[in-house]
Amino acid sequence: MNRRVFVQGLGAMVTAGTVRQESRMYGLIGKMTATPGSRDALTALLLEGTAAMPGCLSYVVSHDTTEPDAIWITEVWDNEASHKGSLSLPAVQAVIAKARPLIAGFSNRVVTSPVGGVGLR
Repeated sequence: MNRRVFVQGLGAMVTAGTVRQESRMYGLIGKMTATPGSRDALTALLLEGTAAMPGCLSYVVSHDTTEPDAIWITEVWDNEASHKGSLSLPAVQAVIAKARPLIAGFSNRVVTSPVGGVGLR
C-alpha cells in the first residue's frame, strides 16, 4: 500500500473516531548535535541506512538554521514496536557505529502520536 494513501486513510479514520489505541502511529522528534564541523558527514550517515526500515512511514533529517552543528530528526512509524525493531537492523547498527564519533549529544527528544498528514517517502 502506498504510504501516502495509508497516512491519509488513517487520518480520516482518526477524524471519524474509528482508530483504536493499539493502531496508533508512533512519532519521534529529536535534536542531535554533531561534533564541531562534522554536521554534513553525520547527516550523510543518518541518511545512509534508511531505505529498508519496515514500518517507517517518514524519516526526515533537517539542518538547524541557527546552530551550525545541530540536526533535527523527525520520524513517523506505524507503531512503537516497528521503531524499536529498527534499532536492531544490521544496516542501522552499522550506521550507529560509524556515527558515534561524530555525535556530541542529543536533546529535545519528544515522543508524538501522529494522526495524519503526507508522507515524504
